[in-house]
This record gives sequence, C-alpha cells and structure tokens, in this order.
Amino acid sequence: MVKLPLLVASMIVVAALIPIQSSFSSPRDLDLIIYADGSTHVSTEIDVDPFLTDYEVNLFGNTIDNLVVIGDDGFLLDVDVIGDTALIQTFGSSVVTIEYDIHDLVSKQGRLWTFSLDSPSDFTLLLPKNSAIVGMTNLPLNMEIINEQNQLTLSSGSTEIDYFFSTNLISTPIEEIKSEEDNFLYAIAGGIAAIVLVSVIIFVRNKQKDVKTINEVVTIQKNNNLDLETIFKLKPDLREDDKELVKFIFDNNGEALESELRKNFLQPRTTMWRAVKRLEREGVIEIEKKDLQNLVKLRKNMEEDN
Repeated sequence: MVKLPLLVASMIVVAALIPIQSSFSSPRDLDLIIYADGSTHVSTEIDVDPFLTDYEVNLFGNTIDNLVVIGDDGFLLDVDVIGDTALIQTFGSSVVTIEYDIHDLVSKQGRLWTFSLDSPSDFTLLLPKNSAIVGMTNLPLNMEIINEQNQLTLSSGSTEIDYFFSTNLISTPIEEIKSEEDNFLYAIAGGIAAIVLVSVIIFVRNKQKDVKTINEVVTIQKNNNLDLETIFKLKPDLREDDKELVKFIFDNNGEALESELRKNFLQPRTTMWRAVKRLEREGVIEIEKKDLQNLVKLRKNMEEDN
C-alpha cells in the first residue's frame, strides 16, 4: 500500500517541474541506475577514432567497481584506471561501451538521500523502488514509470535530486502513537513467548544436532560441492540475481559456460560478465578457459574464505 502513494507523490513533484519543451537526443548514450544501497550503475556508449590506439575517458568518481569495456566487435578491451580516468586500448574499435558501478554519486542524511551529477550529455536515470522525489535542480525532459520505479530523462549539466528511500515513508501521527502503545504491550507478551520458544528450540536442536551434521556431510560429499543452503549461509550478502545464477550453476552439476548463463537469463555480454566477476570476487565461483570460452565453476572450498 505504500508503493502507490510514493509513486504518486514523486510524479506530482516532477510533473510540476516539467516545462513544455522539446529536445534533441545526444549522440552519446548515457544511462544510470541507482540501486537500493545508494550505489549507481553507469552505462555509456562513446564514438572513438578507430585510428587511435588509446582513448582516455573521464569517469564520474574514484570509487569504481565492476568496470567493463566492450569494443564494437563485442570483445572485452583492456583498460587502466587512474583516479577518475580510464585509459582504454581501442584495438581499432569505433564505438566502445563502458559499464561500471560507482559509490560517489549518492549522499545520505538519514532517510533523505541526494543524487548529484555533472553530466556532459543528456542521460536517463532510474531510481530504486520505494523512493519518493522531493526536489531537483535540473528540469526533467521526460518521466515514466518502469516496474514501479521512476525513470527520468535529464539534460546535460549539473543535476541534484533529493529523494526519500524507505519501505514505510507514509504514516499519520495517530498511527505512530498507536503503534508505540501496541509495541509496549507486544514487547511484554513477546518476551514471555520468546522464553518459552527459546527453551523448546534449544531442546529440539540438541536432539537433532548430530543427525543434521551427518546429513550435511553426506550431502556435500555426494555433490562434490557445497549445497545451496550452505553457500548462501557462507555468503549472506549476495544479491538476489546473483543467487539465481548460483542456483543455475549448482543445478548444472556445479559448472556452466558463460554463454549458457547469458542464454538462460537473457542478459547481454557485459551484464553477465559483470555478474560473473562479482561472484568471483565474492569467492563463490572460479573462471576457467575452455575452448576459447569462459567456464564458470562453483568453488569447493568456500568455507576457507570465512
């Protein structure tokens, strides 16, 4: 019930700021996605001189993760990052696609978060779910709702957008007071129930501990891999989309070609490569070359990293 008022409030604020105007799209594509944790994914496509061996690109900050550069032949290009600058070896490409995650663009003050960017071109910005725009400095060229998320098209130049991000932003004072009174009563009842519940759990776990340990060892030996439950316990911070990748690889006898992952999840090369490298950094998978392809395999010794 909270999502609808958030979206309506955001559209009202933005609609009041949208002037009647027309604009021409920039030849450089620039798309940004703000994630729930405040990090931002940047994707841009740039025309370059194919006769240049190296091309220098300014990034939007210093805290860069998951940087991937693709040439117009679809292959990964070598890149060196120094500060907020990327030096790309073009290998004759006339168009390069750059994707990376950055942590410099969103600042947080309590529940009020602020996105700031000085863009050299027009760009699109997709805000996270459960976010409500409360102010902006750059007038949007367009706005639409995609999967319950606000997507803005903004012009070049300096932009600041203030938004609230929470799963429960809207509540009345009466509801808050009533909630505090109810919480006090629930705390008393909950405390009594918790004591009884903990006693029962301790008794049951003591009975089942030995049996559970034996079953887990048998499962691990049978699959020659950690089971999914153990993997997710060892890596509790995995994103939901990364967990789906891990489950697919596990069900495929613990290994899969990167091309199989792209085909199954209908993802472009750069997006899938970024996800695979993220799982490799987390210590969940390892990457091997097999017939000029990337073979993605679940690691068997994840517990050593913890």
